[in-house]
Amino acid sequence: MILIHGGQVIDPGHWVGMADLLIDQGLIVAVGPGLTALGRGLAQESFDARGLWILPGLVDLHAHLREPGFEYKETIATGTAAAVAGGFTTVCCMPNTNPVNDSAEMTGWIVRRATATGQARVYPIGAITQASQGRELNDFDAMKRAGCVAVSDDGKPVMDDEVMRRAMERASAVDLPVIDHCEDLTLSGCGCMNEGPVSRALGWPAIPSRSETRMVERDIRLARETGARLHVAHVSSTDTVDALRRAKAQGWPVTAEACPHHFMLTDEAVRRSGPNAKMNPPLRGERDRAAVIEGLADGTIDAIATDHAPHAEYEKQRGMDRAPFGIVGLETALALTLRLVQEGGISMERAVACLTSVPAGLLRLQKGTLKPGSDADVTVVDPKAEWTVDPEEFHSKGRNTPFAGWRLKGRVVRTLVGGRVVFTSDASRLERGIL
Repeated sequence: MILIHGGQVIDPGHWVGMADLLIDQGLIVAVGPGLTALGRGLAQESFDARGLWILPGLVDLHAHLREPGFEYKETIATGTAAAVAGGFTTVCCMPNTNPVNDSAEMTGWIVRRATATGQARVYPIGAITQASQGRELNDFDAMKRAGCVAVSDDGKPVMDDEVMRRAMERASAVDLPVIDHCEDLTLSGCGCMNEGPVSRALGWPAIPSRSETRMVERDIRLARETGARLHVAHVSSTDTVDALRRAKAQGWPVTAEACPHHFMLTDEAVRRSGPNAKMNPPLRGERDRAAVIEGLADGTIDAIATDHAPHAEYEKQRGMDRAPFGIVGLETALALTLRLVQEGGISMERAVACLTSVPAGLLRLQKGTLKPGSDADVTVVDPKAEWTVDPEEFHSKGRNTPFAGWRLKGRVVRTLVGGRVVFTSDASRLERGIL
C-alpha cells in the first residue's frame, strides 16, 4: 500500500481540496482527509505531498510516437518517457507510422511493443483509409478488437466526401470516434505558415484559415447525417470555433481539442523560431488565439492535446518551406496550460479536466480520475517550481520546440502508473520517501 498525504487533490467532479490518497495493488483505494493514520499503519511507502498538487494522470488523445518506421525521430520507449516526465500516464498514438497502422496486425504490434517498452499506457489510433491514402476504408471492427480506440488519417485529410461519409458510417457502426485532420488541400496547397501580414512580410507561401474551417463544416454535416462521433483535432481558427459552437448549440455529435501552441503563440513566433514554429494547422493571428482560449473556457473546445510531433534536428534545418510540420509537446503541455491559468484564460479545474477526465471520456477510456477503484495513475505537481525550457533536457528524441528559453511555473515532480513510480524529478527526495 502507498500513502500520499498532505497534498491538494484536484480531480474535478470528484474531489478538489486538501486530501490524502491511498493506493493498493495498483488501484486507488481512498481519497479524503484523515487517511494518514490508517495509511501509516498499512502502507509500505509514505510520501509527503505538502505544498504539492495531486492530479489524475494526464491523458493525451493526440500524439505521434513514430514507431515503427521512424525510430530516428522517436520510439515508443522515448516517447512514453517524455510523456511521464510531462505528467501524461495515457497516450493515444496516431497511425502515420511506416507502415501505417491500418490493420489489426499493426495495431496488435503497437500494443505489444508498448507493453514491452513503454512507461505510459499507450492506446493506438487506427488509420481511416489504407496507408492513409484517402481511398479504401480499413476494417475498423478488427482494429478495434485489436486495441484501437479511434480512427484518423491525421496528418492528411480525407478529401473525398463520399469516402468520409462511408468512414463515418462504418465508425458509427462499431462505436469508434473519427478524429479529423481538417484541411482542404485545394486551399492549403504548398503553404508552410498562416496566411496573413507575417507571411506576406516574410514571403513564405501561406495556408488560409478557411482551409481548416471548410473541412470542419463539411464533416460536422456528415457527422449529423451519419450519427458518427466526430472529434476535430488541433483547432486553430476563429471560424472553426464558431462552427463548432453552432454545431454544439444544435446538439450535433461533435467534440474538439486545442493544443498549447495554438493558445500560447501566434504566427509572430515564426519570425523568431522559423521551422520550429512550423506546424499544421499553422499558428494563426491574435484574434484566432483568443478565440481558441474562449472556446476552451466555455466548453466549445472540449480537451487539450499535445499533438506531440518529434522530428530529427537536421529535418527542421531544411528551411521553412522544406522542413516537416510539427513540434514536440509532451514535456511542456502541462506547464503551458498552467501559464494559461495564471493569465486568467481558464480556471484551474477546467484546465485539469481538459487534460484528464474529458479526453479520457471522449475515447471511452476508464482513465483521468482518482475515484476509488480506478487505476492508480497519478501526477504530482509542484505549482511553485519555476523552470526554463531547455530542449537538451527533454526525454523525447525531438528537440523541435518554439518554447526554448521560456520561463514556466509548475512542474511534474512524480508520476505513477498503476501505483508504480515511473518518473521522479529528484532521486534524492525519492530515496528519503518525500515527494
